Amino acid sequence: MRRFLLALSFLILSAPAKAHEVRPGYLQIHEIEPAVYDFTWKTPARGDMRLALNVIFPSECRAVGEARMTPSDGAVIERWRSACEGGLPGKEIAIENLAASLTDVILRFEPLSGPPKTLRITGSEPRVEIPAETQNHSGAGAYFPLGVEHILFGVDHLLFVLCLLILIGDVKRLIGAVTAFTVAHSITLAGVTFGWFSLAIAPVEACIALSIAFVAEEIIRAREGTVSATQRWPWIASFCFGLLHGFGFASALREIGLPESAAPLALFFFNLGVEAGQILFIIAVLSAVFLCQRYAPAPPHWAWRAPPYGAGIIASFWFIERTVSMFL
Repeated sequence: MRRFLLALSFLILSAPAKAHEVRPGYLQIHEIEPAVYDFTWKTPARGDMRLALNVIFPSECRAVGEARMTPSDGAVIERWRSACEGGLPGKEIAIENLAASLTDVILRFEPLSGPPKTLRITGSEPRVEIPAETQNHSGAGAYFPLGVEHILFGVDHLLFVLCLLILIGDVKRLIGAVTAFTVAHSITLAGVTFGWFSLAIAPVEACIALSIAFVAEEIIRAREGTVSATQRWPWIASFCFGLLHGFGFASALREIGLPESAAPLALFFFNLGVEAGQILFIIAVLSAVFLCQRYAPAPPHWAWRAPPYGAGIIASFWFIERTVSMFL
């Protein structure tokens, strides 16, 4: 197991030292009267730099009044009103420059009659047809893959799970720890989404980095023969740190945007996607461990130090970077 985890640690640690880079755009179209729509267009931004994504309307649409643009946390929000002759159902909306970006767009269409429709626009298919009212589109197909992508591209979350794998080793105890992590981050994800409680995200992100460094230190102590409470009851640490990671997931979901009329459903499928991505990662790790135990040569005796020290160094860098960013 150590042979594969060593190799996997090098792969994760060689990834860019950033997290939560999956930040889709969000386009909400609300029909206020027949063929007249209010548009809300939220595009990701970093500092003053906004992604060059623009909405391309059908030729039948014309603007009514002036557009309003306001900065938000990690995004720019534009609002405007348009009248579209014949209505939007059956017509296409495209996102300019989406194919050249690394993000997707969630489109929420709310007609005067009939259920809302939630669609996902990707770089490979930057055009989408607004479905007719008789068609039913739930948020499942849009928010579930976003949850999977967020965990699989969230390097800090994967590094935390990998450190847990190295520390625990035993599959049964690992299941208990992962279950506790899942329950904990589901609690904070739901709580923040529905406004029950909140924390400033910058300190939370810094503490997430510290959680990785903590588990990395526990790996070194365990290897040197020190038995700690974390080793005896790993589910306690995973639950506590899962609460922190849940705030991180909630931040990503807030950046994506949630439809007000379907927030519980979107939250459920996003969280389900996070769990699916986490399970896929763990299954992939354990499967590769099995193969490496049979076919890979034994690593040198000192190699066990590379994963925990590497994780600790990267986590410390994240902590310093995120702490400094709070004061800039």
